[in-house]
Amino acid sequence: MYRTGREPREGAGNRGRTAPGPLREAHRTGRRTLLTTIGATAVAAAAPARASAATGGPAPATERTSVVQAATPVSSPDTPSARNDPYDRPVAELLARMTDEEKLGQLQQLAWAGATGPGGTQTREAEEAARAGLLGSVLNIHGARESNALQRIAVEESRLGIPLIFGLDIIHGFWTTFPIPLAQAASFDPAVSELDASVSAAEARSNGVHWTFAPMMDVTSEPRWGRIAESGGEDPYLNGVLAAAKVRGYQGGDLKAKDRIAACAKHYVAYGGAEGGRDYNTVDVSEARLRNHYLPPFKAAVDAQVATVMAAFNTISGVPAHGNEHTLTRILKEDWGFDGFVVSDWSGVQELIPHGFAADGEDAARLALGAGVDMEMVSTHVVDHGRKLLSEGRIDAGRLDDAVTRVLRVKFRLGLFDDPYVPEQAEIAGPTPEARSAARTAAARSMVLLRNEGGALPLAKTVRSLAVVGPFADSDDLQGTWAGPGAEKFRSVTVLDAVRAALPDATVTHALGIDAAGQDTGTLQDAVGAARAADATVVVVGESPDISGEANSRSDIGLPGRQEELIAAVAATGKPYVVVLVNGRPLTLGDWADDAPAVLEAWHPGMEAGNAIADVLFGDVGPGGRLPTSFPRTVGQIPVNYNHERTGRPYDPADPDQRYVSRYLDVPDGPRYPFGHGLSYTTFTISEPTLSRSSIGARALREGDTVEVAVTVRNTGERDGDEVVQLYLHDPVASIVQPVRRLRGFSRVGVAAGKSTTVRFSLGAADFGFWTNDPDGRFVLEEGAVDIIVGADSTATAKGTLTIV
Repeated sequence: MYRTGREPREGAGNRGRTAPGPLREAHRTGRRTLLTTIGATAVAAAAPARASAATGGPAPATERTSVVQAATPVSSPDTPSARNDPYDRPVAELLARMTDEEKLGQLQQLAWAGATGPGGTQTREAEEAARAGLLGSVLNIHGARESNALQRIAVEESRLGIPLIFGLDIIHGFWTTFPIPLAQAASFDPAVSELDASVSAAEARSNGVHWTFAPMMDVTSEPRWGRIAESGGEDPYLNGVLAAAKVRGYQGGDLKAKDRIAACAKHYVAYGGAEGGRDYNTVDVSEARLRNHYLPPFKAAVDAQVATVMAAFNTISGVPAHGNEHTLTRILKEDWGFDGFVVSDWSGVQELIPHGFAADGEDAARLALGAGVDMEMVSTHVVDHGRKLLSEGRIDAGRLDDAVTRVLRVKFRLGLFDDPYVPEQAEIAGPTPEARSAARTAAARSMVLLRNEGGALPLAKTVRSLAVVGPFADSDDLQGTWAGPGAEKFRSVTVLDAVRAALPDATVTHALGIDAAGQDTGTLQDAVGAARAADATVVVVGESPDISGEANSRSDIGLPGRQEELIAAVAATGKPYVVVLVNGRPLTLGDWADDAPAVLEAWHPGMEAGNAIADVLFGDVGPGGRLPTSFPRTVGQIPVNYNHERTGRPYDPADPDQRYVSRYLDVPDGPRYPFGHGLSYTTFTISEPTLSRSSIGARALREGDTVEVAVTVRNTGERDGDEVVQLYLHDPVASIVQPVRRLRGFSRVGVAAGKSTTVRFSLGAADFGFWTNDPDGRFVLEEGAVDIIVGADSTATAKGTLTIV
């Protein structure tokens, strides 16, 4: 459906959609602008890529094997993702029987145990509210017996017997801990994310959990922000592909299934843009930036039928996300047709008060519910003040019914009214061998080889002696931030143990050298001695999970303490060595990174950490991951994302001494490692792109026509390996300034040594257009030339040009 935009709205209560209007043409600089409502939404990779992680990686492609990566949209961003819901009638019948107090109760979520925010738990309050029928949900409860006991109170002792929905943060694993989400993004393989979610859902549902507060899809180019570990990095398209994959993995095709749980798209929206990388901080964005950069992953999740959405802690251009009617109601619910419910973040409604947006709890309840929050987590302002606000006409009764309807709808979809309990005898008590294998494969596929001079890696298994040193060499705490309940019970396999298992006939020595905080433990010389005596050394450094994640912003994102000193001391021995990084964010690496023979980015890899690292170090698995976020040279460069807007005085690398351009005086332009960077144990060439046509009509694009792009990938080395082919668009002239390039497709392909394969992409109107700053939301598709760039990272230069006429 195409239209020129919306008519101005009279007020908060006027929420009708306008009829489609005719196309309007705007002429500027000889270019015609066609206003449409098609949007740039992301889709998951094609079936061959999705199957790869489950089978332990793709088989190397034979000559001219075709691999397809779709880049066409799931739907237009202004088209509601509606569905025919069989639960409309039972929801309406139940709603008609409820009192106002019971309705308000459905909008309340209380914390059971294990506080994950300020304040304590609310166990006693939850039991009392459940018994009175004044509670909709509980978070941080798991275990079949415990959850059944609380559910029994709600179902068997309250007047209407409405079941509770139990939520838990299952970010990258329940019992089986997979790599952190940022690492999964580095795999450039949505099958990794989908498999993590599928395994997690089965384990969680059997333990009484119905709902996870994941996936997190906050686009961010801010490595100082600790929660980058939970995100998919700096690109909207990549985040959207992974978000849709996670939703599929958690929810499957039927939420009633006993191995599926409801997903939650968070944090809506623009939380990843927090100023200065300080958690919970202000975000100030234009409408175009909001719609082109931060919203697309959420639209991808809504298109994937995500059950719930969580509001963000931040403000959006002066309005807190929990009180933002524009984003919560107008865009999410009306334009996109989202029919699940919006939950606040931990005390997010309460935090409207310190924001200075609400005067008190009563005001906070009115603003949050009116804006579109449907369930309040932990704070209790809606249930405390709702009756008074209703009686005074300050909360609309229809809006209350809408919120309750949304909550009940999700409960019906989960099958909680059919069977609210979980069979205790079927509870999964720990990781299965298959789940561990999946976590190991996922971790290995997520690793990125940053540097490999002279083929320092892989290490030969014939090595006679090997030293494994550093603060994380023998650490079993490599699960990463927001690890699930299994993190304490099932610790990480250590790198030291895995190396010893891989080299049963070699002498493997160990010394700590420096601790996790980077402090000298008195064993630095022991580490140096071990390195000097060994044939080679693996130095394992990085950051502890407890300084990554929520509320863990860092102003200095270098290796903590004296870890660089350890690397330098090992290097000074003159013996071969490689560096393994374990971390939850991009780090600023010192000059040592330009001198080390090899640097392997392993992230926080989860419970199979050591085994996966050893798999890559010794070449059992070839590294194929690519960076989902740029690595800055210094903190002062941040943000240094690849998809920044063009300037009037761009830096030209061919003339590094130029003065009056956008650059720093004291550091080379650009990041140390760009978005999409990653090496392999083999070498590849990627051909110039071949386009199915050199021009296409704008009308044809609007009607669904596409442009096909093909490249040939050849493995020119002596080992089988994976390449990630990346497709970017560059719009030379547009009605608003565009990013220097935008990722619009990727495909991770396995290619046998000496063989080649063809990778194909399909581009449509959604890929070529963009949103303007019109506050009513206007997506435009403009005529003119567009560069289509294909290569191995965001600095690729091979291109073809398409003309839209």
